[in-house]
Amino acid sequence: MRIKIIVMALAALALSACGTTPQRQSETRATPAPIEDRSIAQPVVKPAGGSGGYLAGDGPGENIPANLDAIPDAVPVSEPLHRYANRPYVALDKTYTPQTVAGNYKQRGIASWYGKKFHGQRTSSGEKYDMYAMTAAHPTLPIPSYVRVTHVATQKSVVVRVNDRGPFLHERVIDLSYTAAHKLGIIGNGSSMVEVESVTADTYARPIAKVAKVQNVPLEPAAPPDAPAVVASGSNVFLQLGAFSTTQAAEQFLTEMRARLGEVGKQLSLFTQDNKTRVHIGPYANEAEARSSRAGLRDKLGFMPMVNLH
Repeated sequence: MRIKIIVMALAALALSACGTTPQRQSETRATPAPIEDRSIAQPVVKPAGGSGGYLAGDGPGENIPANLDAIPDAVPVSEPLHRYANRPYVALDKTYTPQTVAGNYKQRGIASWYGKKFHGQRTSSGEKYDMYAMTAAHPTLPIPSYVRVTHVATQKSVVVRVNDRGPFLHERVIDLSYTAAHKLGIIGNGSSMVEVESVTADTYARPIAKVAKVQNVPLEPAAPPDAPAVVASGSNVFLQLGAFSTTQAAEQFLTEMRARLGEVGKQLSLFTQDNKTRVHIGPYANEAEARSSRAGLRDKLGFMPMVNLH
């Protein structure tokens, strides 16, 4: 009888252990940062010295870099859309449905900016917000995507990368990083009327000082070692750096690319195709050779050229 009682007790302990064994938690996936409004709201702080208007607790930070105007604009490149940040979402009881195709947006409205309160926090893309980078938050533009923001009053413009959601108050159309707002000259007011227009790697051209009309430079037979391999004639394989609806825009972009590429820029030329003026580099012996040169050019330019045949 004693043995039977011991066996029953051991069985009960075994069942109890099985019942308390932790179960494997279901797998969870990373999601974008929580939606939080970043637009300027009342009360607005306007400190002496023209530091600008901003939400209480926010502001420009204590150690502002001295060379904000020298920080380059974002350069549009082709990027895959974020897996989660482009799904419909609800913020402040309103449903937003983000776009899934870049390049078809243009709107005029009020821009605001956000600073130290959010510096270092996760954006909706999962990246850390850097108030000194050229970025922006938008309710519905694809993440990531690129826009040119033009200050209506002064016609100053910058190109920023959209990597966050907002603003959601006061009918703002876009929230800019501190640096982008500084370069547009809207820090002092806290917000200003702007025009926001999508730009892509194929349509990007940065405004520069007006220059005399650029003449095409003939391809030189002796190219430097890091230049693309160029054939004598007859090849129709090029790398396209940009395509523009006007010749003037293409010439301005060509000038900037030559300055950026140095000796390699001597292989650049203009070509008209399908009612677009295209900035090309080459020609290359074949497509394989052109593709192998893209990585080096991407490192120099910050975006990936496209292979083009004509």
